[in-house]
Amino acid sequence: MLNVEIITVHTTQNINIEYEIGGLGERILAKLIDYAIFIPFLFVGVFLAGALSGWAIGVYYILLAIVFTFYDLLCEVFFNGQSLGKKVMKIRVISLEGARPKFSQYLLRWLFRMVDFGITSGVGALITAIMTEKCQRIGDVVAGTAMIKTTPRTQINNLIFSNIEDTYQPMFMQAGQLGDKDIGLIHEVIENYLKTGSNVVVFRMAERIKELLSIAPPPQMNSLVFLQTIVKDYSHIAARAEPL
Repeated sequence: MLNVEIITVHTTQNINIEYEIGGLGERILAKLIDYAIFIPFLFVGVFLAGALSGWAIGVYYILLAIVFTFYDLLCEVFFNGQSLGKKVMKIRVISLEGARPKFSQYLLRWLFRMVDFGITSGVGALITAIMTEKCQRIGDVVAGTAMIKTTPRTQINNLIFSNIEDTYQPMFMQAGQLGDKDIGLIHEVIENYLKTGSNVVVFRMAERIKELLSIAPPPQMNSLVFLQTIVKDYSHIAARAEPL
């Protein structure tokens, strides 16, 4: 089995969630998608050249160059570490500490684009990404950031109010003490396990829930089944509590 590199994110709920590192292929495709966004605007400038003065066309291309230059920085700052290309490829920038990067970190990795893709013509970024364990380019190493794979969460309404038999009897009534965000995190852990096969995060989440709710499940119940049961119990309890 391949050794998948992960980053552990410590949430405000004091629960660790592991994310798989974004691969070199996803990063290259994301970059190509971002570049492709600007191609139509180049063609627009060509078509406008015959209708507008040279001064106006010059201003158009200067503005386009400014947007292109600051595109990555602005997208990552305002869209939680994602450009359009990164969003399509389901990757985003994250601090190695597990939190959302600070503006200074975004700025550093953007400034070092000159080294990664300018001075070294992309060779520096490629070599560094291959050599580092977390597939970091030079800007990531300096800024203390990395790229992780993300999986969109299932809509909380679909998760909570799933179809459950009226005769269903919850095994753990303590599940009602949890909130929507807690169940969302549990579901994310389950989805992450199904995607990566990492059972460590499932075990950690299960142990944390047992501690929080003072639950002692049957000995034969493994961590994954326990978390799935908690979600189902919460769904039943929350649905019963909804006003008619």
